[in-house]
Amino acid sequence: MRETIVALLEESREFRVVAQAGTGYEAIRRVHDADPDLITLDLEMPDLGGLDTLGYIMSEVPRPVIILSAHADAAAEAALSALDYGAVEIVPKPAPEDPRGLEMLRDRLLRALRAAALARLSNLPLRMPAREARRPRGTRSRRTGVATAAVAIAASTGGPRALAELVPRLPAGLPAAVLIVQHMPAGFTRSFAARLDATSALPVVEAAAGDVIRAGHVYVAAGGRHLLVRRTDTELVLDVGDGPPVWGVRPAADPLFHAVAQHFGPRSIGIVLTGMGRDGAEGLRVIRDVGGATIAQDAATSVVYGMPRAAARFARTVLPLERIADAIAEEVEGIGGKG
Repeated sequence: MRETIVALLEESREFRVVAQAGTGYEAIRRVHDADPDLITLDLEMPDLGGLDTLGYIMSEVPRPVIILSAHADAAAEAALSALDYGAVEIVPKPAPEDPRGLEMLRDRLLRALRAAALARLSNLPLRMPAREARRPRGTRSRRTGVATAAVAIAASTGGPRALAELVPRLPAGLPAAVLIVQHMPAGFTRSFAARLDATSALPVVEAAAGDVIRAGHVYVAAGGRHLLVRRTDTELVLDVGDGPPVWGVRPAADPLFHAVAQHFGPRSIGIVLTGMGRDGAEGLRVIRDVGGATIAQDAATSVVYGMPRAAARFARTVLPLERIADAIAEEVEGIGGKG
């Protein structure tokens, strides 16, 4: 795998490999000697494990780190823990039998490295470990009615940590559904949703086709699938799609934002958080045009100020991360006041 990554990077001519390491202790020595701008790190290594290696790097010689991980549940959980330690992106390792594995690895790795090169590590919010849940006993939301308002959130690089800060701040009983597109590979979003659920007053699940969209619930788009909304004879439900990637990613926020605007109209709220590219900007414009509320994260708190920069022209409000949850609650309350 290490030889494959080196070959892919050298072939791209965008990045130069200055050092390689086969163990955690060797990686630490090479980081000190070569002083790289970016690091790719496999979590499965002999001697010092990947998380311990990452912890040392981020505490002693911090710089953007891309995690390479398998898809299995245990590996996914470790990769998400790496985001808590300060890694900025996850790139799945291809299955040996996948004929397009190397092509997908190249595309994902280069996209992740481009984003990491722009990352401001100082803007990664501190993350409370899942075992120290913020939700006091008895405060779990009991709201189960069909949602008449929806909050659509887009995030990419830096997004998992931003969402881990934002979602637990949303109040129990929020009278709106929350739909999240986080650019994340397939195989990781179920564990990510479970981690958010452990710290939040609102129940958080990975979205599934046919789920009734309920107020006071949070739905995370499944990795590799677009998240959409459709109307049945009696209610609004979630749908998932395998359509082409949008802006090079799937799930993408723009299809979700368009669907939310179509079905919820002025009872829509669009949020664009940290990330590279412009996914979510066009969708935010559509939500604005149907009378919905629109918010973009500010540059000062974004790990990568790409997506929110592109969306800012359509945002009614630009806010630091720590103020967005309160703004969502206020906007939802205002929607309720409209009757």
